[in-house]
Amino acid sequence: MLIAQSGGPTMVINQSLIGAIKEAGRHPAIRNIYGSLHGIQGILDQDFIDLSRESDSTLEAVAVTPSSMLGSVRKKPTARDCQSMFTIMKRYDIRYFFYIGGNDSAETTLIINEEAKRSHYDFRCYHICKTIDNDLRENDHTPGFGSGARFVALAFMGDNLDNRALPGVKINIVMGRHAGFLTAASALARQYPDDGPHLIYLPERSFSMNRFVADVKRVVHQHGRCVVAVSEGIADHRGKPILPENGGRVDSHGNVQLSGTGALGDILAAEIEEKTKIQRIRADTFGYLQRSFVGIYSEVDAREAREAGRKAVQFAVNGSHHGSVAIKRKPGKKYQVTYRRVPLKNVAKETRHMPDAFIADGGNDVTPAFIRYATPLVGKLPKVGRFRNYRVPPAQ
Repeated sequence: MLIAQSGGPTMVINQSLIGAIKEAGRHPAIRNIYGSLHGIQGILDQDFIDLSRESDSTLEAVAVTPSSMLGSVRKKPTARDCQSMFTIMKRYDIRYFFYIGGNDSAETTLIINEEAKRSHYDFRCYHICKTIDNDLRENDHTPGFGSGARFVALAFMGDNLDNRALPGVKINIVMGRHAGFLTAASALARQYPDDGPHLIYLPERSFSMNRFVADVKRVVHQHGRCVVAVSEGIADHRGKPILPENGGRVDSHGNVQLSGTGALGDILAAEIEEKTKIQRIRADTFGYLQRSFVGIYSEVDAREAREAGRKAVQFAVNGSHHGSVAIKRKPGKKYQVTYRRVPLKNVAKETRHMPDAFIADGGNDVTPAFIRYATPLVGKLPKVGRFRNYRVPPAQ
């Protein structure tokens, strides 16, 4: 068995890794367990480690550690790459291959599987779901999202308190190229009627700069302050991103780089400063902090990430030659999930978006339906205290 990690790290991606490793150890059909360092690049470089020699205590310590412990990569394989990988994998008699990642990683897994079939290389090829963006098709939600969403909610809780103490406009840019799930999670920070974020802008709705300015002025007039959550991928009615492309940089899957710059926050803050009389305007970009923050994770997310890894091995050993593990939510008021094998082509490359039922009519907030959806994934959040403000009358 060979396993690797790809794409953006998460706080629970190693749970999937360890879940797969420990499950593999239970099956006599899998004699050796190798890890490829930095995804498929590690296969091409023949850079493997023997995971079957690691102690149980080491495995469990890795499981609760954020970021991709095997290292990651953003690389789309060519047919020639695949042939080179198969030559190397045959030397080690690799018959099971697992790739943990998002939709681009699912596309990579699909490419490898299709090339293997054309080459008559008999092995079983599985994608294990992961992405904080929560945009994998066939999934109710994906490992990594619950913990990323928890980080966003906690960050907005703190930022709202800061903004309440020193009022003004605070704009926070959150990851989300095409899907606004992570930005929407900021709404979980609200505990009191006047809590921020007061405005939430998602890539599923066209963004108008004039409407944005008007929204901020209205909230400041109402509350004396305004906290704003904005997805990095917002675009105007023509589909043109508000954030200019970062020098046209794209990865091998064609994704334009958005994170790693504070430009969008600066653009929005400058617009408010230019078109209003508001004095205190600040902007931050959460950037990569959302992915591997130590000490913040969702227990539900961690548990489901490990189970996704376990299920991939079970599906592969029990006869399904290829596929992707998907998490499905069971109907009913009690939160429960099941894990299904779905075709790779159903998950590869394309993304899903926030359902209309989760987005408020005005396009600048979420609905109670989203709160119900996201709450069990994030877990219980800290309670924020407040004085009741018993006013002392003026001295006579």
